[in-house]
Amino acid sequence: MTAPVDPAAAAEGATEALRVRVRRGDGVQDYAVPRRANQTVLDVVTEIQRDQDPTLAYRFACRVGMCGSCGMTVNGRPRWTCRTRVAAVAPEGELLLEPLRNLPVVKDLAVDMEPFFEKWRRAHGYFEPGENPPDDFAAVPPESPERQEVDAGIECINCGVCYAACDLVTWNPDYLGPAALNRAWTLVNDVRDRGQAARLGAVAGDAGCHSCHSHMSCTEHCPKGLSPTFAIAGLKRETGKAALRRFWRRG
Repeated sequence: MTAPVDPAAAAEGATEALRVRVRRGDGVQDYAVPRRANQTVLDVVTEIQRDQDPTLAYRFACRVGMCGSCGMTVNGRPRWTCRTRVAAVAPEGELLLEPLRNLPVVKDLAVDMEPFFEKWRRAHGYFEPGENPPDDFAAVPPESPERQEVDAGIECINCGVCYAACDLVTWNPDYLGPAALNRAWTLVNDVRDRGQAARLGAVAGDAGCHSCHSHMSCTEHCPKGLSPTFAIAGLKRETGKAALRRFWRRG
């Protein structure tokens, strides 16, 4: 989702100098970069690294909003920098760039995504075909309610922006996080999957879906326009139903 650009602001700042402050370790380093029309934040970081300071570390790949690897905190908000125009987020000509929150910093603006993906695994965010999967392809009608539930969250590319925006992850580092829970929800609704019981058990613990306070920060910041909050609410319903089924079986 590209941040909207004010054409007048872009034209107005085309020849101005942009002040860029970059969080590096415990300090902030200042740079000056020429401001250009249609300039993205990733353009700015790339120009600094190539022309001024080759030691600056950051991460990117596709540059077109497909990989999600260029996520950073821009003026206090986690974003994809390749799809964020300077004219939209720095009307006063100043940028503060910091690494994504809630993840260990490798160096400068590059973070270690391993804790993020470890929680994805803890939430059983992988397809489980069972011991004896069918030989033929399963027919999944596009209009089925289950398929519609999957469609609501399947476009997630695990960029970590929602994870960085989540206050609960900040308060409780063990919390699985919105991306992992969103992935679990898509698999709960996959009629081909055979790992539902284990998955619902994994997301029902103290660090799972019931810990979510529904602040909606993940939904507000998702660059793909997805709603992990909706997925987490679905998991709350399904884990509750599973608990009731166990209770009635014991009775």
